[in-house]
Amino acid sequence: MKRLLAASAALAALWCSGAQAGDGPTLARIRDTGVIVLGYRPASLPFSYLDAQLRPTGYTVELCDRIVAAVRDRLQLPDLEVRRVEVASATRMPLVINGTLDLECGITTHTAERARSQAFSLTIFVAETRLMTRGGERVRSLFDLRGLPVASTIGTTSIQHLAKVNEQQGLGIRILGGLDDPEGFQMLKSGRASAFLMDDVLLRALVAQQGAGADDYRISDQALTVEPYAIGLRKGDPQFKALVDEVLAGLYRSGEIHAIYRRWFESPLPPSGLNLKLPMSAAFRRVIASPTDSPDPERYR
Repeated sequence: MKRLLAASAALAALWCSGAQAGDGPTLARIRDTGVIVLGYRPASLPFSYLDAQLRPTGYTVELCDRIVAAVRDRLQLPDLEVRRVEVASATRMPLVINGTLDLECGITTHTAERARSQAFSLTIFVAETRLMTRGGERVRSLFDLRGLPVASTIGTTSIQHLAKVNEQQGLGIRILGGLDDPEGFQMLKSGRASAFLMDDVLLRALVAQQGAGADDYRISDQALTVEPYAIGLRKGDPQFKALVDEVLAGLYRSGEIHAIYRRWFESPLPPSGLNLKLPMSAAFRRVIASPTDSPDPERYR
């Protein structure tokens, strides 16, 4: 009997350890600590920003909250602590790579180069980079800005594209880097820069915040690049990525993503009441119909 009990206990222990191992390192760590860590951006409306009580809110934050709920159910941790860490363009990816963050819930473009260092969820939004000018100036491309100062944001694909084209084409553009999007925009607003290069949805959000001065700014019709946004994840943990992707795919299958999208892109935003009035793009509708985590811009054209 003692041998039978010992064997049963050993089998039970083996089953438990196997089940936990099957969850992968991220879920195992969350189970052990009772904490999940999310990165957020403080001023990237409408994706991730602070509300009137200085709490992170926004489109990507809501998607991450849905993922947290799934983790809580999966691990049966009703008291799971959600720890939120402020990140910037320059710090978001290093904090994912070094394991500080479990989910990076801001605005990050999934590229093949970045995927060598970290993982990404299914695509959650599709943006395009464009140029913004002020004072009625009309520009179509970077060639129209030859020899002029152009601002972008440090640590973004936009500033990387700007530097690459500037060097390859010998445009002589003086590149100005903001620590975040509002700082980059301020360079244009103050006249230090002749244009600001950034993702179109973020440009629209910045212009909307100018109130009566919004008409002073013009966003180019021509898109320079395609930017598939995704939630940043630790590399080498397919189990956690599978859970994250299933939550997102479930929102896409059920159609609930449309209500979430309308809340953040076609309705008054708390606490400002700003409404971006930005209909869902055809590219993102195709993602919803056929979810993908591809970093290839051609997949979204």
